Amino acid sequence: MGERTVGGPVAAISPVQQMLASGTGALLTSLFVTPLDVVKIRLQAQQTPFRQALGCKSAPWVGVSRSSKWKCFLYCNGLMDHLYVCRNGTSCTNWYGKPTHFSGTLDAFVKISRHEGLRSLWSGLPPTLVMAVPATVIYFTCYDQLRDFLRFGLGLQGSYVPLLAGGLARLGAVTVISPLELVRTKMQSRKLTYSELRVCIRSAVAQDGLLSLWRGWGPTVLRDVPFSALYWFNYELVKAQLCDQYRTPQANFSISFTAGAISGAIAAILTLPFDVVKTRRQIQLGELDSLGASKRVTTSTWHIMKEIWSELGYRGLFAGFMPRVIKVAPACAVMISSYEFGKAFFQKVNLDQQRLVA
Repeated sequence: MGERTVGGPVAAISPVQQMLASGTGALLTSLFVTPLDVVKIRLQAQQTPFRQALGCKSAPWVGVSRSSKWKCFLYCNGLMDHLYVCRNGTSCTNWYGKPTHFSGTLDAFVKISRHEGLRSLWSGLPPTLVMAVPATVIYFTCYDQLRDFLRFGLGLQGSYVPLLAGGLARLGAVTVISPLELVRTKMQSRKLTYSELRVCIRSAVAQDGLLSLWRGWGPTVLRDVPFSALYWFNYELVKAQLCDQYRTPQANFSISFTAGAISGAIAAILTLPFDVVKTRRQIQLGELDSLGASKRVTTSTWHIMKEIWSELGYRGLFAGFMPRVIKVAPACAVMISSYEFGKAFFQKVNLDQQRLVA
């Protein structure tokens, strides 16, 4: 379907070209954002060394009372959050095995680069890209296809079209990727071979049903679908306003970058309570799975929200406000501007080919 902008129709690009543009944008975003998260994890590891983490009891909301030999934390590559589960530090040497002391974020960047090499700033990135890049490709391509179908196929023209297309695209991507992320976490935490993994999945399905493969799907959807709907609604709105302001028919790189950062920050703030719940839920599932706990606990989104409210008040639901905005806004800006640049490149290629044929 054709990509149409403020000034009217331009050369059509194929779904494959959309996939290539979004895949390239996903890789660039990961390369840009991952060092920020690696530094954050190293600073956190410095505050809570692994030997101390081993002696800590699991949080009450996990539902496990005995001491844990595991350390769970979330790792973000700018595209997705991934749960890392460490056992006795063996699988977390990149984060917990190095005793370097850092006085702050900038000092961490300098010391990691100098003493461990630049590659250490991208520790843990390759395994997460296996899921993050396909998820992003599905998400962005589906959004463009759905938006164009709603506008040009069904004739819908309201500002709600990006909101609806963004929400549906994210819902599809989360549903496809959720079981794969669960499988990745099991393999990483238990060091399973593929044959052992097959047996593990079969036993889990036999015991808890097929829907057990989508554990954690609810909180993820409650955060990601509203985020995506708000993000695309604001992005298309801000982009159109900036195009009008600068009197350009098509958004350039700087306009896409600015619109992406603004819309990403707004969506991140408005969906923060759901992000807090999703983080708690992911770590909870990681702890339960790594400990082999079969005990069922009440883990609905609203139940977790009530627990957070009773423990920490409304501030607990907005914990990590600044770190989330600082991480999400640039990630959204880099991703969308790279994606739009890629689409513009393919549009130019297609136009040149059309002229040659004519």
